Amino acid sequence: MQRFGGFLAGMVMPNIPAFIAWGLITAFFIPKGWTPNAHFAQLVTPFVNFLIPVLIGYTGGKLVNAERGAVVGALATAGVAIGSSQPMFIGAMIMGPLGGYLIKLFDRAVKDRILSGFEMLVNTFSAGIIGGGLSLFGFWGVQPVMDHVSIALGLAATWITSIHLLPLIAVFIEPGKVLFLNNAINHGILDPLGLQQAKETGKSIFFLLETDPGPGLGVLLAYWVFGKGSVRQSAPGAVLIEFFGGIHEIYFPYILMKPILILAVIGGGIAADATFMLLHAGLVATASPGSIFAEMMMAPRGGWIPILAGIFVGVAISFLIASAFLSRSKTEMTADTLAMAQTTVKDMKAQSKGQPTSAATAVANATVDHNATLETLPTRVIFACEAGMGSSAMGASLLRKRLKDAGYDIPVDHLAVNQLPTDAQVVFTQNSLSERARQVATGAKIYIVENFLDKTTYEQFVNDLNQLQ
Repeated sequence: MQRFGGFLAGMVMPNIPAFIAWGLITAFFIPKGWTPNAHFAQLVTPFVNFLIPVLIGYTGGKLVNAERGAVVGALATAGVAIGSSQPMFIGAMIMGPLGGYLIKLFDRAVKDRILSGFEMLVNTFSAGIIGGGLSLFGFWGVQPVMDHVSIALGLAATWITSIHLLPLIAVFIEPGKVLFLNNAINHGILDPLGLQQAKETGKSIFFLLETDPGPGLGVLLAYWVFGKGSVRQSAPGAVLIEFFGGIHEIYFPYILMKPILILAVIGGGIAADATFMLLHAGLVATASPGSIFAEMMMAPRGGWIPILAGIFVGVAISFLIASAFLSRSKTEMTADTLAMAQTTVKDMKAQSKGQPTSAATAVANATVDHNATLETLPTRVIFACEAGMGSSAMGASLLRKRLKDAGYDIPVDHLAVNQLPTDAQVVFTQNSLSERARQVATGAKIYIVENFLDKTTYEQFVNDLNQLQ
């Protein structure tokens, strides 16, 4: 489940800007939007019915077989998207990887068997024939099935809301987030439901269920007020990152330090979802990352108060439940306790992506040199994480500020680890991703950062730069 969720995230997350663009156009220009405009509103349906599915199919094919897989995946997805009156979100997740996989099988079968000089002919025609064939198959066979699936999802969304059981979904979502099943839940289940509902009504509550930052904020505030030891001092920074930055995984270690607090986020989630339902709250598109800013930007006209009410009801309930447990605890939670919980979170995240845990990586690292000599001032530094978005963007921002304070004008970028340039000079990444970084950027000096808020590694890099002067 975790690995499946990671693969779904790999298809969806690079295309989040397209979701946001569609959401903003919808929020502003549909008849019920902030500034209704019939001319611009013509973009809404092609975006959700064609553009976004094809982008997802392109990305899914690319994950399987690089650029050739991407093109074939897009062609295959176009077959299910063209002519359909429903968003082919799930169809894209099927046809994109399928196209990439089939062209990968073909490439393996003909490897070293193509006559010299005919490589381009075979490569272009094989991709065109397989992609065209899949688009025909998708248009003829897969699209009708996906149409029925989309209609069924829409009916399911209406039914579960009408029987008032929607808030109970927090019993599964909140623990699932901590176990890194959030991508499978959000992108595999809730987003298709939300897209179907939003297309019909202009908004959907399903976009709020997993992205709501309220329950996690409640737990962090409880640690800030009732926590003991150095963990209490770390809570304010985590509050800013979770609520305003939208990086929810920052609060996972705080729950793992005291697992009973899972009841706090479940309680906060149920309360928030019930409030959303009672006040008819919804977003026009998925909010990613789950920041309060993203939630507000994806709100429909007149939708801010219901959304804020649900979020802060969730904050209050989560805070009260967490406070009840933390105020009675006599155990002082030290920095070591938090570090152990962060290591657990890191290992769970690695397992969810099919990567080795910290213990396994430590053994491997005993024979691997990750510290190539830094002989000259680098012209660029890269922060790399799995998707190249949340955690690496935060780390890059912190390092950029530290370098500026130290008087170094060195660009700091953030990328997905599989997008690292082969000539990268300096790479900051997590231990579990270091081997993949080394395989791509063979000559880079790699700095390991497990806690992006811990500035120890940043200081080490600055010291290394100073020694070059």
